[in-house]
Amino acid sequence: MTPKNFGLIGVAGYIAVRHLKAIKDTGNNLLASLDRFDSVGLIDSYFPRSDFFVEFERFDRHFDKLKRTGTKIDYVSICSPNYLHDSHIRFALRHHADAICEKPIVLNPWNVDALQEIENETGNKIYTVLQLRLHPKIKELRNMILNGPENKIYDVDLTYITSRGNWYFISWKGDIQKSGGVATNIGIHFFDMLSWIFGPPKNNIVHLSDPDKAAGFLELKNARIRWFLSLDFNDIPDSLKQEGQRTYRSVRVEGEEIEFSEGFTDLHTLTYHEILAGRGFGIEDARQSVEIAYTIRNLKPVEPAGDYHPMIKRDNQ
Repeated sequence: MTPKNFGLIGVAGYIAVRHLKAIKDTGNNLLASLDRFDSVGLIDSYFPRSDFFVEFERFDRHFDKLKRTGTKIDYVSICSPNYLHDSHIRFALRHHADAICEKPIVLNPWNVDALQEIENETGNKIYTVLQLRLHPKIKELRNMILNGPENKIYDVDLTYITSRGNWYFISWKGDIQKSGGVATNIGIHFFDMLSWIFGPPKNNIVHLSDPDKAAGFLELKNARIRWFLSLDFNDIPDSLKQEGQRTYRSVRVEGEEIEFSEGFTDLHTLTYHEILAGRGFGIEDARQSVEIAYTIRNLKPVEPAGDYHPMIKRDNQ
């Protein structure tokens, strides 16, 4: 297969290295990358000859120059801040390239509709990275649910605590208008995973909504989900703190832990393989999780009436 040409927006970001590795591991070329920050020496380990820009205008001009000299950019990988995804996807499609965008693909449901129109107009595709759907344990769980009793409602507990320092709240991630807040920034891939397994949402209630943590109840077609998301190190179980761990992830279905802490290393590369083979996840695949996270972001928290997630601490406890 002839190698494809890539551009990458947001190459200085945390997740960009997984995209660099995926582009290289799939045998393709990175011709140009963009980031306002110039601490991007990691490119040397993957594509040392790639052109690099800190100004969007020059990056845009370079794309136009490549096109006029007969070099086609086939894909633009997008690892920029969440609120810029919509604009950068449009940039890719205007240059007749397919877009590969990190989660959340956009922050608002109506942006999904608008991007679908542009996709139809240009004939180019918008792909998103929903790598948990490719995890062997998650696929196994989905198959078990699909092959189980048709009308069974499963009880699910989701807890995800990933400690973040003060920098987080100074950066764009701490601005809910730019990141979508905790439920979007760290929770959206779990909401995608769970709705992919258990079906579309029927009810959505928020019990806690703070800048550093959120919790609530999500009812899907085949599941009742109590969820808790946190950036606060103090929420890490004491046993893990003593081991020096700063992250805790737990998904329980009917009280049974779903162990999927391993197997994350190459999921982005696998995602790229699927996209290049024409089987990638498209914009419609992302819609449900965008709608769930948007609803959570805009709901007013209510006090739990009865049973609630064990990680939620009430004031009188």
